[in-house]
Amino acid sequence: MSLAGSSIPTHEEIRTVVTDFYAKTRAHPDLGPIFADHVADWKPHEEKIFRFWCGALLRERGYSGNPLQKHLAARNVTSDHFPAWLKLFDSVLTANLPDKKAKLWSTLAHRIGKSLSFGLEYAGRKTGDTPPKLSSFSSSQ
Repeated sequence: MSLAGSSIPTHEEIRTVVTDFYAKTRAHPDLGPIFADHVADWKPHEEKIFRFWCGALLRERGYSGNPLQKHLAARNVTSDHFPAWLKLFDSVLTANLPDKKAKLWSTLAHRIGKSLSFGLEYAGRKTGDTPPKLSSFSSSQ
């Protein structure tokens, strides 16, 4: 996956996507209550996620954190939440970005989602359990 040229979202586009996504997340029947349990002040949360995506997409420094540890500590976040998260995120990308940028960012988001989902399932398993299921993700991403 190349992050070169006009396929890279700009700072303005990243901020727009993050803001729109969290506005929709707060209203989402499944995701909204989970976030409400953990985010009291949305502005700093959105800023942190903005910095995360600037790092992931633009290779900028400025994000500090461990997303897997944060999701594990939440205790009410499971791998089953990621398909809904990704579906909502994809809809926000499609609504706010040109197709090429939306596809690039979606591909990266799905990779991160799979990794987090795997990490949550792996951490929740006991020795000898079966491997985590990743079948809930579309193979087209």
